[in-house]
Amino acid sequence: MKTEILASELNFKAVRSSGAGGQNVNKVSSKIVLIFDVATSLGLDEEEKRTLQTKLKSKISQENLLILTCDEDRSQLKNKRIIIKRFFEMLDKALEKPKKRIATKTTKGANEKRIQEKKKAGEIKAGRRKLDF
Repeated sequence: MKTEILASELNFKAVRSSGAGGQNVNKVSSKIVLIFDVATSLGLDEEEKRTLQTKLKSKISQENLLILTCDEDRSQLKNKRIIIKRFFEMLDKALEKPKKRIATKTTKGANEKRIQEKKKAGEIKAGRRKLDF
């Protein structure tokens, strides 16, 4: 993943934000929409593209566009910074490879403790039975 190339491939669109905010909401386009074309990206190799398309398929449209929005702040510039940061965090998380699990054996002490507990439980249950004369 080449972050410099990816940053140059990002497309932004400013839209009027919804919700409370008085007259400012009606005048200023502070909401930012980030659009990223996964299929034609030069900053990702083919394996990374396939991984993103499977892991982020709920966020990717039919045209292979990853669309993110941000309207947290009243400032367009702050929203742009937030959405860029969120975009790269999302890519890092999606492309992160999980650690391979190493199988381990139970320890000798743990096995002995388990057997002792089973014996103790068996003795308690045996004590509940009626005596047969």
